[in-house]
Order: sequence, then C-alpha cells, then structure tokens
Amino acid sequence: MQEPAERKRLRPLPAIIFASRWLQVPLYLGLIVAQCVYVMLFMKELWHLVSHATTFGEQQIMLVVLGLIDVVMISNLLIMVIVGGYETFVSRLRLTGHPDQPEWLDQVNASVLKIKLAMAIIGISSIHLLRTFIEAGGIGTASAAFTETGVMWQTIIHCVFILSAVGIAYVEKLSHGSEKH
Repeated sequence: MQEPAERKRLRPLPAIIFASRWLQVPLYLGLIVAQCVYVMLFMKELWHLVSHATTFGEQQIMLVVLGLIDVVMISNLLIMVIVGGYETFVSRLRLTGHPDQPEWLDQVNASVLKIKLAMAIIGISSIHLLRTFIEAGGIGTASAAFTETGVMWQTIIHCVFILSAVGIAYVEKLSHGSEKH
C-alpha cells in the first residue's frame, strides 16, 4: 500500500537537513578542477620524460615513470571520491545500463568507498616509498626525505596505512557479520 503524497513530504526541518547534501556539489566540482591540474602535471612530466629520453639514465627514467604512475593513482583516487562520494552522499547518477559505468559503482556505499580509498592510499604510499628507496642511494643529501630517519619514517607511515586499511576492512566485516544475525 502506497502512502498518500502529503505523507511523503518531509517536514520543513528534515527537508532542509536532507537538502543540505547539495552543499557538497561545489566540493566535488572543486575536485574536478584538481583533476584537471593533475592532467596538466601528467602532461608536463610526460613531456619532460620524452624530451630527455636520450639523456636520462635508467634510474632517472624509472623515477619519472614512477612519478607518472603516482599522478595516475592520485587521479584515480580523485575519481573514486568524486563519483563514489556524489553517488553515495548527494544523488544517484543513474548510470545503470551505461556502457562506461564503472563496475565498482554498482556496490558503492560508504563502507566500500572507505575500503577502496584506503587501498588507493596504500598504492600511492607504495609508489612514494619505492621512489624513496630508489633515490636512497643519495642518503645524506639536502632532502630530509632521503635521510636514514626520513626513509624509516616513510616506511613506518606506510605500515600504519596498511594496518589502518586492515583495521577498516576488519571492522566492516564485523559490522556486516553482525547485521546478518
């Protein structure tokens, strides 16, 4: 039995609270602008790689490529936040049946989004840590990131990211397990 139309309308305060979700739209639009900046950074770094391909050594090429991968992974993180966040917290995108709909969007909710974001952050951290290890041959140079202490702290922070992701996944598993009972 359907409720009459007048019962479906929200009272004024709940209606205002529910409508406040639209205040997030400028935030997602701002992230789209940030995505554009990352595209420009990628193109700049790609041009740098191509224009110096004959003069760079293998290690320099590897570092620039890792930088490009880092930009792509951060860009992927932005897309997950923009699309997943909008879909979860603002309004449905109604992409069902669209040939380009990301498959992960079918199961998107706040829990799935948290885990996907944690995994993306671990991936980004892994790239940064790999770059640090490659450049670690210059330990003792001016950059604080390449001191022994800097490398140690980056490794510890990366491990904390991993433990946090495992903790988030475990809590989500526990909460879904308790919902079934």
